[in-house]
Amino acid sequence: MKRQTSNKLVIPFNRLAALVNLDILSVFISTFLGLYVRYDFRFVTIPTEFLERAFSVLWINVIAMLFFFWIFKLYKSIWRFASTNELLNISVAVLCCALIQLVTFMFQNKLMPRSYYFFYGFSLMLFTIGIRFSYRIIRIINSKRVNFIRGAKTINTMIIGAGVSGNAILKEIEASPYVNMHVSCVIDDNANCHGKFLRGVPIVGGRDKIVDSVEKFGIDEIIVAIPSATKIEVRKILEICKETGCKIRILPGMYQLLNGDVSVSQLREVDIEDLLGREPIQIYNNEIYKYIQDKVVLVTGGGGSIGSELCRQIAAHLPKQLIILDIYENNAYEIQQELIRDYPNLDLKVLIASVRNENRINSIFKTYRPQIVYHAAAHKHVPLMEESPNEAIKNNVFGTLTTVQAADRYKVEKFILISTDKAVNPTNIMGASKRICEMIVYMMGSRSKTDFFTVRFGNVLGSNGSVIPLFKKQISKGGPVTVTHPDIVRYFMTIPEAVSLVLQAGAHAKGGEIFVLDMGEPVKILDLAKNLIKLSGYRVDEEIQIVYTGLRPGEKMYEELLIQEEGLEKTSNKMIFIGKPVVFDETAFEQQLVYLKEKCMKDSENIKEIVKEIVETYKEA
Repeated sequence: MKRQTSNKLVIPFNRLAALVNLDILSVFISTFLGLYVRYDFRFVTIPTEFLERAFSVLWINVIAMLFFFWIFKLYKSIWRFASTNELLNISVAVLCCALIQLVTFMFQNKLMPRSYYFFYGFSLMLFTIGIRFSYRIIRIINSKRVNFIRGAKTINTMIIGAGVSGNAILKEIEASPYVNMHVSCVIDDNANCHGKFLRGVPIVGGRDKIVDSVEKFGIDEIIVAIPSATKIEVRKILEICKETGCKIRILPGMYQLLNGDVSVSQLREVDIEDLLGREPIQIYNNEIYKYIQDKVVLVTGGGGSIGSELCRQIAAHLPKQLIILDIYENNAYEIQQELIRDYPNLDLKVLIASVRNENRINSIFKTYRPQIVYHAAAHKHVPLMEESPNEAIKNNVFGTLTTVQAADRYKVEKFILISTDKAVNPTNIMGASKRICEMIVYMMGSRSKTDFFTVRFGNVLGSNGSVIPLFKKQISKGGPVTVTHPDIVRYFMTIPEAVSLVLQAGAHAKGGEIFVLDMGEPVKILDLAKNLIKLSGYRVDEEIQIVYTGLRPGEKMYEELLIQEEGLEKTSNKMIFIGKPVVFDETAFEQQLVYLKEKCMKDSENIKEIVKEIVETYKEA
């Protein structure tokens, strides 16, 4: 038999008894003060008959007070978190107490000065508020005193945003014994707020005052609390903040307000994504629903950075079944547990397998009959693949070939290859291997009833092995931050953005296309490093050094998204384009694949030379 637990709030008896006794004392004092104030604070002028009448109904006032205070939950509220709701409850409860006293005297046909009822109610309200809110004030003072005794350093803080979120953050900083912050000033672009105060803290001006205020108030940390702001506006504010040398934290987004989760615990460190922020990409969910809903979907490499995000977004579009396939069990387990928690009704299968194992892949396709396949399984680390080129070919090329053939054999509806900008005019074996994958998908698309197509994009922020996690780790250790070359540039997109566009591209696919995602403007890696250092509250080349290590094997100075011969066709989504694939001799290509497989399985030392014969645009860096 399960033990049931109660969610009812339990008030300690000693605290409840003290509160009741203080309220009863307040009724006594307020009864006297009602007459004392009425007669100009002169006790001798108070008529004896009025004193007798007032105190004759004292027991009724006490009962009425206890009744209404209980009804309005004045003995159940947590007063250290008291707000306007509690203040309203006090006002209504006290008004009811005063009215009961008036009705009692009228029923007894006894007259009292009319102002007595007002002074009685006003006094009782002051005592009630004072008793309850003094508890909160004492806790705040005590928590600050404890922090002072412990020697905890007070963090001078600036809040940007004088709205609901800024007020909520400021309120928690005031009340929490665990937050050792002192908010010195508030910034808000609303000129009507300038010169005013938010909970006693001055609103000193708009964003143009950020730098001056940091110096004036000795600010250590800046909190950006404008969840309703667009990403572009947030980026502009952060561009100013990062030059101050302060640690910066930010409230995630508008959904936090809607969920009522605005608090210090919701603040997060500012990431480079915030500085690269752009308006949310427009995604047509209805199109995605149409081809994913009630379908069996397989994601190879489903535990990786791109694969796991694909699984998250696919799960949200109500597939009939989601199959995650990955060779690395730890990653597969993590995304499995996340999806079980977030989508308890999802029919989820997690399989450990290598895409290079032809028998295993065919068995999976035969058993589960996937209707849509997202092929994200691949070796992707450029320098590592330069050292192990045969492994790049085995996994990327022949893992893709195995999966493509199984998709054709078991009549998959759509097959989507996740490719990379490094496949364009490749200078490394990883990029060349992905270019061969694109060629395999194109060749099979011309022969199969399955819609085969490719989605190509650049670097994704925060993916495993990308520069951002590396830079963060280096900064956390005090530096130095390593950059290969001061002029190297890359295209960047967040993982959720890229995956959303991959799903969107599937709605446009007819087979054989190479979809190219608009990655925005290329970004210098050096600028990324400098911005991350500044966002972490350090000074570049003073507190954290930047060291140039030289280009790594196979690394380009810049990446391209299209081969020169490929055209560029618009789609209904301005972020997705269709490149016209380069035509090649498919018969010769098949023969080259047979020879390539024979050589890579024998771990040939000249595998790169063989790949160059297949990918004519491949030139080693």
